[in-house]
Amino acid sequence: MKALVLAGGAGTRLRPITHTSAKQLVPVANKPVLFYGLESIAEAGIIEVGIIVGDTAEEIREAVGDGAQFGLKVTYIPQAAPLGLAHAVKIAGEFLAEDDFVMYLGDNFVVGGISGLVDGFRAERPDAQILLTQVADPSAFGVAELDDRGRIVGLEEKPIQPKSDLALVGIYLFTPAIHEAVRSVEPSWRGELEITDAIQWLIDQDRTVRSTTISGYWKDTGNTADMLEVNRSVLDTLEPYVHGRVDEGSEVIGRVVIEDGAEVSGSRIVGPVVIGEGTVVRDAYIGPYTSVSANCRIEQSEIEYSIVLRGSSVRGVRRVEASLIGRDVEVTPAPRVPSAHRLVLGDHSKVQISS
Repeated sequence: MKALVLAGGAGTRLRPITHTSAKQLVPVANKPVLFYGLESIAEAGIIEVGIIVGDTAEEIREAVGDGAQFGLKVTYIPQAAPLGLAHAVKIAGEFLAEDDFVMYLGDNFVVGGISGLVDGFRAERPDAQILLTQVADPSAFGVAELDDRGRIVGLEEKPIQPKSDLALVGIYLFTPAIHEAVRSVEPSWRGELEITDAIQWLIDQDRTVRSTTISGYWKDTGNTADMLEVNRSVLDTLEPYVHGRVDEGSEVIGRVVIEDGAEVSGSRIVGPVVIGEGTVVRDAYIGPYTSVSANCRIEQSEIEYSIVLRGSSVRGVRRVEASLIGRDVEVTPAPRVPSAHRLVLGDHSKVQISS
């Protein structure tokens, strides 16, 4: 069995972060989201992985390499444009050959991994198996309609009027039957080859398509709110350790990870929190559910329920919370005179100011 991991796409909902970084590499608890998926694939006993890459291909290649760090053998498959999940299957045809495979969206996060799902699929081998979960806004997802026996009767991609609240989770399992399906469907109104249409084709051809409804934790980390929520979930599982330096004037409470080379002085850290290597925390408060990446500086500030990426600084700021701060960002207070806010913001930025 092989795996096909999708790591292309523009990541428009995470702009401006994704103007300069692949959305799959935005860190959760200081580890890229993509890495959690690759680790789950390896734990399921799958070794050969094809990764679909687009405009951020070089960044993905640099981070993942040949896959050896995960116990995987990685093949990169370029996609000229994000033309749909079924299109990704189509261009990966040579790599997938006649093997069963799991398709995993690289910006999705599932607690507990996929080993049980893969084992069940290997044992029963339906033509396709999908995961479903109840969501508040099904119009933002592919949606499944089930009959009174729980069998799939219809699938629709981002419907204006959803027929259920059951959304497709970004993990799919297929036999080679899917290849005929993706060759048989036409682009949707969005101009994409939809995997929902390909699975619907299998249903219409009386092929075996099964679903599993999960009530466990799943997130599509496509926006800031979901990134922060996934970060919270992962930090809840932290095994605390302190490898950096913490002075006597500091207080560290709860599940806290302080990496090598980090320095904490005159500060209060309340976990769960992770502080990356080389980061300096001075005269500051870092509250629960915060990840601070490597080589950052948090000084004379308070920050909570946030993600701070590599090389950024927060200095002299009264309070920051529920924030996603990109790489090499500087956050400082505005001058008192004149009483004004001074901003340099990239496209698609969002700022909330206390007046």
